[in-house]
Amino acid sequence: MAKKSYDLLFKLLLIGDSGVGKTCILFRFSDDAFNTTFISTIGIDFKIKTIELRGKKIKLQIWDTAGQERFHTITTSYYRGAMGIMLVYDIANAKSFDNIAKWLRTIQEHANTDVEKMILGNKCDMEDKRVISKERGEAIAKENGVRFLETSAKTNVNIDRAFMELSECILEKTPGIQEPPQNLPPINQGNGPGQRCCTN
Repeated sequence: MAKKSYDLLFKLLLIGDSGVGKTCILFRFSDDAFNTTFISTIGIDFKIKTIELRGKKIKLQIWDTAGQERFHTITTSYYRGAMGIMLVYDIANAKSFDNIAKWLRTIQEHANTDVEKMILGNKCDMEDKRVISKERGEAIAKENGVRFLETSAKTNVNIDRAFMELSECILEKTPGIQEPPQNLPPINQGNGPGQRCCTN
């Protein structure tokens, strides 16, 4: 059988309103490409990229969801298996920012309780059209105990960093990654009362 080309598989999900740049973020990260002519994602799409973190090869399976309400039932079924979720808004679109609370509720309802979350204020290259300050983005992230970054898929600002930081958080709590291993059976020092070897 062929050897696995990676040590771990992380499933990540990109969510947020339609048109905030989720697909552009994904393409910038996976293919280092930017295309202004994307059509809206229909339902769900995904890309694979392998990264290296702490000497581990990690395969990222990144799901890009449609922002439109009519695809909601399809896309929410993908929340359950996600280990990390990036919630994207557009700094030049106030409505996409106002909807963050709605998206966070959706995560709460459909995702695993220990899913790692990150809010991304995308299109930070459009400073002249900005309606949401960086401070407001930071404040809502802090309020919800979530990481925050401003990104630009167009000019490639913080895209790799966002995926790396989110992956790092997932790696932190992946069993068996900590050094030294925490769950080794106790060393047998003579089988006295209550001392059993290999209790695990």
